Amino acid sequence: MKRWTHRPEGANWGDFGADDQLGRVNLLTHEQVLKGIREVREGKVFCLSLPLDLPGGMALNPRRKPPQLSATERDGIPYMNFPMANLDATSIDVLSDDQVTLSLQYSTQWDALAHIGAHFDVDGNGQERKVYYNGYRAGEDVLDGSGHPHQDGHCGGGHGFGAKKLGIENFAMKGMQGRGVLVDFVRHFGHGRTLIGYKELADVMAADGVQVEPGDMLVLRTGFAETVVEMDGKPDAEALHQAGAVLNGADAKLLDWITQSGIVAICADNYAVEAYPALSQGDRKSLLPLHHHCLFKLGLPLAELWYLRDLAQWLEDNQRNRFLLTAPPLRLPGAVGSPVTPIATV
Repeated sequence: MKRWTHRPEGANWGDFGADDQLGRVNLLTHEQVLKGIREVREGKVFCLSLPLDLPGGMALNPRRKPPQLSATERDGIPYMNFPMANLDATSIDVLSDDQVTLSLQYSTQWDALAHIGAHFDVDGNGQERKVYYNGYRAGEDVLDGSGHPHQDGHCGGGHGFGAKKLGIENFAMKGMQGRGVLVDFVRHFGHGRTLIGYKELADVMAADGVQVEPGDMLVLRTGFAETVVEMDGKPDAEALHQAGAVLNGADAKLLDWITQSGIVAICADNYAVEAYPALSQGDRKSLLPLHHHCLFKLGLPLAELWYLRDLAQWLEDNQRNRFLLTAPPLRLPGAVGSPVTPIATV
């Protein structure tokens, strides 16, 4: 069944195939991996993840809970420092085995393409549906487990839950490895709140000699994650709202540049990547227009809350801005986001 006859203006739906679930990540080719490898000269490695218990608490997002570690159990007995002699008197082994409950987008993360959809008339009959990239549909391809009809009359998929299409596992299988290109806003604007449109981005890239090519992963240092680290697990939501650069998702020139550049991902060290709520765009709008443009229209994944200070300092000291980036998410079928431990190799 064809999922759509009309696609949003500026979208690339169908360009990579009727059943595509990767979007612009299709441009992350073997040659892009080789381009990244060619940037490795020192063999030095940088971890680009925050500790996954940061930012701490729920001040940034009241829906997302910090990770809770606990021991696995059997017959009510926790298996931490567990003497295996309890099972076999001859054993000298001591076993520790744990589990975690966490919100998948609590800390350093990738967004899957099923993270943000929109109401759109994919059939051209005046009836809007809840849909995602490439016309995949709520209630059919992305299930909420409710079993109740959606506003468009379609059922929520019985008791099913999760992204049967566009889940994060697609990026995991792809590998998410290639050439990363860093743009350092902190070097130019400091750690205060700065709204970044096309002009500011272009000016910084020109000043620092940064060039991006189709297939590159754009990495943005805003300084936000560094402020999170300084707060040491006790985030001040109001202070964080004034911290770091944010992209202006309402800037049409910026969105057009993202389309024309051919980049395959935007990876930032801040929360949400863009200003939220966005600047006014009219009566009916997206609250997250950059997410709408990237995830919904282009199939271009976003990453948030990466930690970039040490990498940025090394690149500045060595007059470089490119590196090998390796950042596969968890291969967790049906998830709409995932923790990630990105690695930069220079």
